[in-house]
Amino acid sequence: MQNRRAICLLSGGLDSAVALAVARRDGYECFALSVRYGQRHSVELECAALVARALGAARHQIIDLDLSAFGGSSLLSGGADVPKGRDVATGAEGIPSTYVPARNTVFLALALGWAEAAGADAIYLGVNAVDYSGYPDCRPEYLEAFFQLGRLATRRGVEGSPVRLEAPLLRLTKAEIIRLGLDLGVDFGLTSSCYDPSADGRPCGTCDSCSIRTRGFAAIGLRDPRLGP
Repeated sequence: MQNRRAICLLSGGLDSAVALAVARRDGYECFALSVRYGQRHSVELECAALVARALGAARHQIIDLDLSAFGGSSLLSGGADVPKGRDVATGAEGIPSTYVPARNTVFLALALGWAEAAGADAIYLGVNAVDYSGYPDCRPEYLEAFFQLGRLATRRGVEGSPVRLEAPLLRLTKAEIIRLGLDLGVDFGLTSSCYDPSADGRPCGTCDSCSIRTRGFAAIGLRDPRLGP
């Protein structure tokens, strides 16, 4: 009997690595999908390849889709400087400049297309609505809306077997995500969450993503292995 398949959006960061590990735990043959979307650095894609290999993805596909042609985000090549030193613990005001316009919608559309082509039953993604930076496309109501879109706009959906969206980390804190990853054997030293790493991949330590990640490890009495000994 053929294994059930899942498409796993894999950025190379901590959350997406844990989501991939959860999909493997759930018994899926995992097809990892990463996007070279014009981000200001290549470190996360290098990490995604390492994570996909370490967690036993059956296939890792990297798609080129340059969103920097539109601009509108400090995460994109040629964008404004990444904000540093914000107080993420108290919930910094507004949607930050690191939001990439419609990125999750674009990525999920790609994953949905691959899911239909590959006969996958589910899409796994590492979005989180607890320890996050205010992105509108990380909310439960967004995921429900996209699932309904897939139900209406795909052959699978029309025929009564829509591709499911699985967001296993949605309501977990960063500390809980890290604990789950450790239980599932995720090597967090292979992951990169930094918005503005150095040329050799070392995290900046002060962007929103670094701050949230560091606090998550500290909450369970650990040091982020990406920071070195």
